[in-house]
Amino acid sequence: MQLPIQSQSTNYAQPWEAGASPDDLERIVRAADSSGFDYVAVCDHIAIPDEQAATMSTTWYDTVATLSWIAGFTDDVHLLSHVYIPAYRHPAAVVKAWTTLDALSGGRAILGVGAGHVAGEFALLGLDHGARGRLTDEALATIQDAFRTGRVGDGNIAPRSPQTDGPPIWIGGSSNAALRRAAQFGDGWLPQGTPYPEMPAAIETIHEHQERLHGERRPIDVGIITSFIYVGDPGFDPPPGTFAGEPDRIARGLGRLAELGATQLQVRFAASSAAEYADQVARFGTEVTPLLPPPA
Repeated sequence: MQLPIQSQSTNYAQPWEAGASPDDLERIVRAADSSGFDYVAVCDHIAIPDEQAATMSTTWYDTVATLSWIAGFTDDVHLLSHVYIPAYRHPAAVVKAWTTLDALSGGRAILGVGAGHVAGEFALLGLDHGARGRLTDEALATIQDAFRTGRVGDGNIAPRSPQTDGPPIWIGGSSNAALRRAAQFGDGWLPQGTPYPEMPAAIETIHEHQERLHGERRPIDVGIITSFIYVGDPGFDPPPGTFAGEPDRIARGLGRLAELGATQLQVRFAASSAAEYADQVARFGTEVTPLLPPPA
């Protein structure tokens, strides 16, 4: 689940989120942790340009700071960036932040990576938006090597991740470059905008890139972002396209996504308050999850 509250774009934020507090966010995260959710995710933007503030809003929590805070009061749930922009930072700083988070959380970090899309944000940071693909590839090569070795150039970075090869790297995006990047660097793929019917072909493209780049097809986690979900009958007007109903109906509908090649579903919930959101998380975990088919 990509968490509410921590990012408040008008594309998906619900009205109650604008007035939500850290306590509200903690309540939702605790519900996910105790209800068997695999991960919670936090976005990444540093500074929203004025011309996009009305649409994107300006509320975007810092990724690593928020996930570190979450690590302190959770036990099992993984901590994902969806997605982190390494092009904004020196690769050594990325490695330091993520191996520290992984060490402090007992090996629960997952580094989700994207190339970035807001040209004005690159400009604010003094970076060339047109070079984002190259910068991302160069950063990923350094990060992946440093996760494995604990070294960047002639320098050593510690603490080391408790995971053998460091935090898994999941690649976000649905462009041709993102599919190639997922094959080259990724332990997982987080599609953004790929229509459901096109998922099998996109996954096949990743495997073809793997064969070309690595000489073999490799297992890769594949995510699908669902529409808003409400377990039961909402007593308010939910976001357009909300999939509501009894647990068995929801499980049947979501189960069809596994047939497209998904190994994990990123769910989000319709709610009229933080308390209702946390309740929906708990209901989904106890009433819907047991009815879902295992990944293929």
